[in-house]
Amino acid sequence: MSNSYRVAILGATGAVGTELLELLSERNFPLADLKLLASPRSAGKKLLFKGENIPIEPVSEDAFDNVDLVLASAGGSTSKAWAQKIVEKGAVVIDNSSAFRMNPEVPLVVPEVNPEAAAKHQGIIANPNCTTILMALAVYPLHKVKRVLRIVASTYQSASGAGAKAMEEVKIQSQAILNGQEPKSEVFPYPLAFNLFPHNSPLNDYGYCEEEMKMVNETRKIFGSQDIRITATCVRVPVLRAHSEAINLEFESPFSPEEARVILNTSPGVKLVEDWQKNYFPMPYEASGRDEVLVGRIRQDISHPCGLDLWLCGDQIRKGAALNAVQIAELLVEKSILKPQSVAV
Repeated sequence: MSNSYRVAILGATGAVGTELLELLSERNFPLADLKLLASPRSAGKKLLFKGENIPIEPVSEDAFDNVDLVLASAGGSTSKAWAQKIVEKGAVVIDNSSAFRMNPEVPLVVPEVNPEAAAKHQGIIANPNCTTILMALAVYPLHKVKRVLRIVASTYQSASGAGAKAMEEVKIQSQAILNGQEPKSEVFPYPLAFNLFPHNSPLNDYGYCEEEMKMVNETRKIFGSQDIRITATCVRVPVLRAHSEAINLEFESPFSPEEARVILNTSPGVKLVEDWQKNYFPMPYEASGRDEVLVGRIRQDISHPCGLDLWLCGDQIRKGAALNAVQIAELLVEKSILKPQSVAV
């Protein structure tokens, strides 16, 4: 008989937390018990899971007793405060924040790209940034065939990347503008409805924002290649859900669009979407709610003989966050890396 596991979701009421709950149900993850954890203000509320109303508990050390796996999506400060305590209690943490991603002792995993890294964990596994995950799924299968020397990424990031409140803010702002009123911004620094602006994460001394540097550093770590030249420009756009990315690739030798299509058409987690006659390619509207990253508009870069351009869209909350975390958990189960703890009676 296969094992079942006691799982806790840390940050259960957020956009990613509720998606984690849905995915555990959809994918029939082998659960023996499920705990939903959030801040004290959410304690006592209930969330529906497989027909059962499960109460939300406040985060505390006792909450992690007899837990095998914690899916954490409550932000970096919360993860830093609790992760080590959770590990000391014997559980494995799959963390969706940026807290541990660049820690050399913490694996940074996209199951379709570097599943072998998960086995090297010391209690914590990091889930990469959403834009990094989406790009890695499209680029790595090509990189395996012909080495990528340089990546130029431009992202078009939806409100969902900033959480449920940000999505709601865009809706309210849109209505205000349509009613001739001044839109108010609380989650974002500027109105996002009918607008766009460079990603609002902190800037470094080179003028790159934190989001852009995540793509640079995380991609190198996941690919296991520190010499890939990567630059990124990240932009917030007035889309509710699903990020889009324009990717320009330079390979060590010419890479035909036809060969790239054949490879991506059989790559896990990717769906090729192209109809050149209708000028129909991936759109965030159609990527929303889907597990696959939609890739298309693959074409020769006319400015470089070894260059290739492609366009992708992917659901930031699903594959960009919750789904990747659940897939890491499934990988741990499949490879018998995750062991159920014996419960003290």
